[in-house]
Amino acid sequence: MIDEEALTVSGTSMPWYGIRLYSSRQEAVGEYFKEHGLEYFIPMQYVDYEDKEGRRQRKLRPVVRNLIFLRKSLPENEMRKLIGQCPHKMFVIRKHSEQPDYYEIPAREMQEFQIMCNPDILMRKYLTQEEAALKAGTPVLVKFGPMKGLTGKLVRSSKKYYLLKEIPGMAVMLKVSRWCCVAMDEK
Repeated sequence: MIDEEALTVSGTSMPWYGIRLYSSRQEAVGEYFKEHGLEYFIPMQYVDYEDKEGRRQRKLRPVVRNLIFLRKSLPENEMRKLIGQCPHKMFVIRKHSEQPDYYEIPAREMQEFQIMCNPDILMRKYLTQEEAALKAGTPVLVKFGPMKGLTGKLVRSSKKYYLLKEIPGMAVMLKVSRWCCVAMDEK
């Protein structure tokens, strides 16, 4: 369940930016942000592979190789300066391609997205922003179960129901029972 007080008291009410990288150096960019005291998030998932000896191994790897999320903990002009000084080329997702304003992801949306991206959850699918836009669904609130308090779109895929959460740059779908969900206008 999402705690409303924790969102504002712990300072997590600050929005986030979605940043596209022109390379797959997410760890290096993350270290740069960490050195400057900024919080970042990279969606990860477990990937199984065979090592040189033929044994199955499991490793955490980024879901998208060129996407990182950064918490806006400084004024926008300082954030722009830090992002511009980074030695790696990147592009902050904007509201509109013609406007210079960065798209700010609300803190609650980002927190829900991070919960849904937990690599230990098995029944999860990642989608591109374009694929997510094609999914028809009803805005819902999860009222019961371990995902109580999450919001998103209830969509159907492969005869199963999923909670879809869209963020600029990507989307995640988490398997959910439709009986646990209530349409947003019914709350």
